[in-house]
Amino acid sequence: MHFLPENLDDYVVAHSAQEPAHLKALTKETYQKILQPRMLSGAYQGRVLSMISKLVNPKSILEIGTFAGYSALCLAEGLQDNGTLHTIDIKEEMQDFQRKHFDASPYGSQIIQHLGQALDIIPTIDTTFDLVFIDADKRNYINYFHTIIDKMNPGGIILSDNVLWSGKVVEPLKKKDVDTKVLLDYNILLNEDPRVETVLLPIRDGLTVSRVL
Repeated sequence: MHFLPENLDDYVVAHSAQEPAHLKALTKETYQKILQPRMLSGAYQGRVLSMISKLVNPKSILEIGTFAGYSALCLAEGLQDNGTLHTIDIKEEMQDFQRKHFDASPYGSQIIQHLGQALDIIPTIDTTFDLVFIDADKRNYINYFHTIIDKMNPGGIILSDNVLWSGKVVEPLKKKDVDTKVLLDYNILLNEDPRVETVLLPIRDGLTVSRVL
């Protein structure tokens, strides 16, 4: 979803860093072979994720929701040399596709894939995190937050994607729209929880940056 006029959005993209070649190749193959390729983090948002990760310079990253692996590779750009990125997804059929593109990048050896339900897997990962990216099923966003908050290092960053949900967060709520209801509650949680300081950025479909206090 674009909140800026198209010509101004084009200007923003043209005057921002461009994606590296291995990500262009991932994007091309995703659109050729994967269902719902629009779920891919776009080049501009990918550069935003990369920049945030480089500013944080994390030793340990957690990503909830891998899809094709694009955002994981963007986040990996900021990893310390001995750092690790854990990424979790439920789709077994995507694992080989992800690994192919991870290994085609400079960060393949630093990325660990996990298959299954994130709420089950996160407690088994024996580390704390400097940076977390949440981009999975919206109805579990609050559960993900409560699962990761005690595994965050002080000053760590939690990034939450799709928090504007195509503008549905400011429209009348439909009775059976569970995802939007959870996102509304989640946005309130991030803004009011005393353990984090939050800024919601109107980038693409909404990206929240929460700093752990």
